[in-house]
Amino acid sequence: MEALQQPGIRALLVGATGLVGGHCLGELLYDKDFSAVTVFVRRPLEWAPPKLAAHVVDFDHLHNYAGAIHADVALCCLGTTHRAAGSPEAFAKVDHIYVAELARLAVARGVSRFILVSAVGADPTSPVFYNRVKGRAEVAVSEMPFKAVHILRPSLLLGQRWEPRPAEDWGKQFAPFWSWFLWGPFSRYRPVEAEIVAARMVELAKSDLEGVHIHYFNR
Repeated sequence: MEALQQPGIRALLVGATGLVGGHCLGELLYDKDFSAVTVFVRRPLEWAPPKLAAHVVDFDHLHNYAGAIHADVALCCLGTTHRAAGSPEAFAKVDHIYVAELARLAVARGVSRFILVSAVGADPTSPVFYNRVKGRAEVAVSEMPFKAVHILRPSLLLGQRWEPRPAEDWGKQFAPFWSWFLWGPFSRYRPVEAEIVAARMVELAKSDLEGVHIHYFNR
């Protein structure tokens, strides 16, 4: 993979307060290839380095913040859980509707590359609601006229979250055990550290690869 030769990449990061997003923000800020980092967040950040422009936004009215999008690449780490969202409809709004609206606004503002954290098993026709919502978000982004779309499909994410997720915490306890049985085509279902996913996002943000690409984390 060849890196872009153009210096000073401008990045838009959405979901910077999440598990993957937090790691991604740190990488973007310390990477000299990025000259400016804009973030859309639900709550203020505790730090404000010079090349960071943070905007606290109402995602139900995301179009009101379109003017703040000045970027070459958008990195989307938006995501919630059924428990946190409170209902299937609220979950779908965050993981599908908000993602699709962000992609639409990014295209309109001249963003050429979009990188989305999705999930292994994502499929718009899946009988599993979670996978179906993730799949629909992927379709919405892929249909936008970006120069490049990169969809990352990690399995269970490892790392310390701010909010409790009982189901994930239970799964993490057995992650080392599962890994022994997940080989070949099933290796993509192995748990993966959030910082590895974030590093991959930043790497792809500097890539000149065109088209729609899906990335798994086989280990």
